[in-house]
Amino acid sequence: MKKLFKGAIFDLDGTLLDTLSDLRDSVNEVLATFGHPPHSEERYKMTVGRGFRDLLTRSFPEGSFTDKTIDEALRRFILVYDRNYNNKTQPYPGIVEMLETLAERKIKMGVNSNKRSDYSSSLIQAHFPGVPFVGVFGEREGIPRKPDPHTALELSRLMDLSPENIIYIGDSKTDIQTGKNAGMGTAGVSWGFTGIDGLAMSDAEYIVKSAREIVELFFSKEALT
Repeated sequence: MKKLFKGAIFDLDGTLLDTLSDLRDSVNEVLATFGHPPHSEERYKMTVGRGFRDLLTRSFPEGSFTDKTIDEALRRFILVYDRNYNNKTQPYPGIVEMLETLAERKIKMGVNSNKRSDYSSSLIQAHFPGVPFVGVFGEREGIPRKPDPHTALELSRLMDLSPENIIYIGDSKTDIQTGKNAGMGTAGVSWGFTGIDGLAMSDAEYIVKSAREIVELFFSKEALT
């Protein structure tokens, strides 16, 4: 049995959890308070992944805001998202079983998200309470966000693994670039917000189409039968 990797770092939104409906509902509620029309879920697939402030900035109509407007929108968004962040959010098919299998087989795992750390930790605890992640990190003050490799390398140290023994798994070009910047293997998931066409341009080493295929990155198919 040949292990390809000994550790995995996962993105959160669009990779482990489908959080898009709750983000859509929250941003649309904020936009309505400023008199702006809502956006579709498909539109938000193109704007999530770079933190809440960036999400709001890209959601307002062009030319309709100042920095102070976004400051106020962010304040309102946090109040709304506190109510909504786990209303409709669910793991993608097969994700729970995949994480449990990797944990049983002693693969070390961590989470690196551009979502704020308190939300990231709460969602992981709510949906994957038994999974022994070595760390769950989101946006933190004073720490650069993805694609900077700072947090990925911090997780590498917590795993006590060299970066080349870890695969970084996400749904966006930002995730793939983060893994490359950290000197890790990279895998893109086809079910996320970017979609398989967007991932094709990300230069990911692997593109997986099911949670089961993630397990196969670590173990041979024969070892899993």
